[in-house]
Amino acid sequence: MNVVFLSPHFPPNFYLFCAALRKHGITALGIADSPFEHLREELRSSLTGYYRVHDMHNYGELVNALNYFTDRYGRIDRLDSLNEYWLTTEAKLRTDFNIPGIKSDTITDMRLKSRMKNIFNSAGVDSARGILVTALGPARAFISEAGYPVIAKPDGGVGAADTFKLTSDAELDRFFQSGPKVPYYLEEFIEGRMFTFDGLTDRDGNLVFYTSHTYSQGIMETVNDDLDIFYYSLRDIPSDLEAEGLKLLKAFDVRERFFHFEFFRTASNKIKALEVNMRPPGGLTTDMFNFACDIDVYDLWARILSEGTADFDFKRKYHCCYISRKFNKKYALNGQDILQRFKDMLVHHEKINSAFGRALGDYGYLLRSESRDDILSAAETIQKKA
Repeated sequence: MNVVFLSPHFPPNFYLFCAALRKHGITALGIADSPFEHLREELRSSLTGYYRVHDMHNYGELVNALNYFTDRYGRIDRLDSLNEYWLTTEAKLRTDFNIPGIKSDTITDMRLKSRMKNIFNSAGVDSARGILVTALGPARAFISEAGYPVIAKPDGGVGAADTFKLTSDAELDRFFQSGPKVPYYLEEFIEGRMFTFDGLTDRDGNLVFYTSHTYSQGIMETVNDDLDIFYYSLRDIPSDLEAEGLKLLKAFDVRERFFHFEFFRTASNKIKALEVNMRPPGGLTTDMFNFACDIDVYDLWARILSEGTADFDFKRKYHCCYISRKFNKKYALNGQDILQRFKDMLVHHEKINSAFGRALGDYGYLLRSESRDDILSAAETIQKKA
């Protein structure tokens, strides 16, 4: 079985997916713009073949890479990056090379906020009211009904990039005066707490692993207000959240893929869908899967690719929490204090790649505990300012 992995060196922990492929006898073939010798040794030893391109955005170079791999290794059976940024590129490559998986005719439903909302509605899943806008007039008409504040996000945006909270006519006018370069989706602001429904399905769309996380605040607020964030996994998933997550799995026909669905729980205790992502949650969350349940989700993914499904039992033994800190802030505890005070809970810590710094901080700590109170107390202590 030949699997092409786009950008296997980024995010840094994703080399573990290629290592799992090799463990299961799958031929892992990498495409990236980094010199092979700059890849970490564990990744280099996991790849049977590697093709360096000068620009990952040059589709012709990617086509050349796949032609090279096909000539040398035979038919490409799967292609992925597990990274939201490359989802549309992956779909086009799968279409052009007839590789199983999400193709160009369906990726827009999974990438554009406006298209997602149509599927939410058809699945009977509640979500915030919104409208696709390219001009001030329709935006004003929508706000006359929904009221301020509203959230403006690129229709095809990644994460919280270029996402804004608009609270007045003056801010709305300035937003349009700046001349947005892409269509924006305007959405009513939902006051609530963010929860996720995350997991992995097999080739037939059966749910093999799933869990849920909740956040200290939204990613948009974290980025725009330069805040510290923490988020943690739940040991028990609320039944209403699980029910809405399962509806979306069926509506989007998620097969042989990780998924990351985002919801808000409102002050009135209603679940509202925010968006869907057909990839694993970002940062170190795949590692959090493992620490929370004492499993190896990288190995599980490779088994599903190889065998189509996997018999898999798991228990959510712990709450696993990601706690961020930023180098531009002064904290009450230094790094050594944290390692000593939380040594019984700490399972991992590392410097975070600068590409994720605004959202996930410059340094991250993973702690786990059976007790939610212990996790919340640790997060408060680690992020307490001097």
